[in-house]
Amino acid sequence: MKMLRVPLLMIGLLLCSQGFAATAQQNKMTTCNADASAKTLKGDERKAFMSTCLKAKPATQQDKMKTCNATAGTQALKGDARKAFMSDCLKKK
Repeated sequence: MKMLRVPLLMIGLLLCSQGFAATAQQNKMTTCNADASAKTLKGDERKAFMSTCLKAKPATQQDKMKTCNATAGTQALKGDARKAFMSDCLKKK
């Protein structure tokens, strides 16, 4: 009987720890909620913002590349200056 206690305790701990971990959606909700509060949005304006914020996908590397490339193009960067700019731009979040 004592031998069953340890495995059962371990299983119980594993199940409990999963319940406390925040999911990506919960983290996104927290971030969007904080942004809405910082902008002091209320009512329908807040609902619209939250809906848009929660549906938004994080920027992919390809999206970042397009944005950085366009910016480098508007600044007419070439050669080493362009390489340095692109490297720095792609490292930013």
